[in-house]
Amino acid sequence: MVARLVIAAPSSGAGKTTVATGLMAAFAGRGLAVSPHKVGPDYIDPGYHALATGRPGRNLDAYMCGTGLIAPLFLHGARGCDLAVVEGVMGLYDGAADQGELASTAQVAKLLKAPVVLVVDASSQSRSVAALVHGFASWDPEVRIGGVILNKVATDRHEHLLREALGESGVPVLGVLRRAPAVATPSRHLGLVPVAERQAQAVEAVAAQAEQVLAGCDMEALLALARSAPSLDAEPWEPGVGERLHAGGSGVPTRSALAERMPTPGPVIAVAGGAAFTFSYAEHTELLRAAGAEVVTFDPLRDEALPEGTSGLVIGGGFPEMYGEQLSANEPLRMAVAKLAASGAPVAAECAGLLYLARSLDGTPMCGVLDADARMSERLTLGYRDAVAVSDSVLAPAGARMRGHEFHRTVIEPGAGPLAAWGLRQPERRVEGFVQGGVHASYVHTHWAGSPEVAARFVEHCA
Repeated sequence: MVARLVIAAPSSGAGKTTVATGLMAAFAGRGLAVSPHKVGPDYIDPGYHALATGRPGRNLDAYMCGTGLIAPLFLHGARGCDLAVVEGVMGLYDGAADQGELASTAQVAKLLKAPVVLVVDASSQSRSVAALVHGFASWDPEVRIGGVILNKVATDRHEHLLREALGESGVPVLGVLRRAPAVATPSRHLGLVPVAERQAQAVEAVAAQAEQVLAGCDMEALLALARSAPSLDAEPWEPGVGERLHAGGSGVPTRSALAERMPTPGPVIAVAGGAAFTFSYAEHTELLRAAGAEVVTFDPLRDEALPEGTSGLVIGGGFPEMYGEQLSANEPLRMAVAKLAASGAPVAAECAGLLYLARSLDGTPMCGVLDADARMSERLTLGYRDAVAVSDSVLAPAGARMRGHEFHRTVIEPGAGPLAAWGLRQPERRVEGFVQGGVHASYVHTHWAGSPEVAARFVEHCA
């Protein structure tokens, strides 16, 4: 049994990340082993969670991985921990568009049988807060709201009015937080600035969040609430390779014989990291290693060569648009990437990786692997995607179905190569991405835990 809390809110901007990260850091500071989790596809918040707890921040995405994997993935991440804190996404009941409760914080809370703490921005209300909380607490009787943390409370008088109103709601107040500029985290075009880009300031912000939570929250009551969660009827996920788990399916991947067939040591797979490439799921590396690969991280901003013996390359998401000049200036690495791709070696690139492989980004030379040019755009592209592999590739055979997510303010022209990567069904039917030799490059982020055969196929091609 893992003690656990889900930190949710009526809407985005209420302070979920501040409260969740502050709680993680505060409990970790008291000597507890805290497992951090984030509902949905967000890559940035888990970086702050990892900073607060010293453990990998992990995502729980019911759309990309299927509802049957939520509890197993949770238990995998929380193995050996005293407490797990799960930060929600958007508003409590907001999920995938036109999909009901799918991928919402409420659905994940129910799948985890976890009590919910509702973070309410109380800055512009007093007695109305009781009606708001009552509505959220009664909307779905299967969602257990165990308490409220009031955020951005102005004065002692304001706090008194809020507590008085909530006294009639039956939902206890577990914390009151005042406005505190020190806990703020700067944002830009795709959300918060990642930890890797502001390490020292991020450490200070997380420490301030922990202090604010300790000063304003009933830590013993929160811990007691977390410990009231029942046991889960599930087994921890294992990063072995197994049969495809269709979205909404159940079961846990079983370890494949693939790793046993691999030469020792297995193929070296280089994974891009550093400040420009911060978007990745911990399970991807675990799956690659379980399939027999040796995974080595490198930084395209600093390293002038790929890791020795590289036979495959993974370039995930991030912010190359913020580091275009630096990435371009590292010509030796750009040439090394182009040479590896030209050799036919497997290369998997998502979003930022797609931009890095392009001929140029905002007019600045990139790797030139793809005959395409990328640029910043005013338009935000955001949403879950149902994808079908258009072409055979190092990741999937033609016709394979996967679920993914797009989140970017860039465009690439053309949007697809002669051999496209994916056919998408929403929001409009289109093909996108590039399959070229051993290269698979696309804007679509995927979560390989939901399709573990992707990692097996990639490693096998590398070997």
